[in-house]
Amino acid sequence: MDAKSIARFTNYRRCNMNKKVGKGFIGMVLAITLIGFAGFAAAQDKAADNMDLVKEKIRTDKKLFIATNMQLTESEAKDFWPVYEAYQAELAKLRDREIKLIEEFAANYEKMSDDVAKNLLDDAMGIDSTHQKLRQSYLSKFRGVVPDKKVARYYQLESKIDAVLEYEMAKRIPLVQ
Repeated sequence: MDAKSIARFTNYRRCNMNKKVGKGFIGMVLAITLIGFAGFAAAQDKAADNMDLVKEKIRTDKKLFIATNMQLTESEAKDFWPVYEAYQAELAKLRDREIKLIEEFAANYEKMSDDVAKNLLDDAMGIDSTHQKLRQSYLSKFRGVVPDKKVARYYQLESKIDAVLEYEMAKRIPLVQ
């Protein structure tokens, strides 16, 4: 094989690997979303233990998905991953707030009052606002450790993950009656 053929083959394998890892991760996110919404009827203690395991699996799969798609050099990776981990810890706090909000919605769904609806909407808007502020605050941190093209790629990957999660939630959460 000549150098061009090897490069094409390597690029083909990397693209296919990215697709497989991407599909696997998105499949995991979908499964977790389903488990999360089905979990309302489960016993609290057992569901909490299972959810911790599920969250850890998601974190691991997400990191693999990001690593596969970021194509970081060894030097970039050394600086990128600590910033990534700090950002993910902050995101996890927001996800926990979202889960509590969904649980409150579920608990009040059949007897939703205007006051409860107002509070839920205000909380949802607050979470969205905090998420955007968090993204903005970490932009300079990511720019400090990897080139802007890779920062853009990372933010695209996060946006794709967010879009899948938002879609799955929107599909499963009924409209207020």
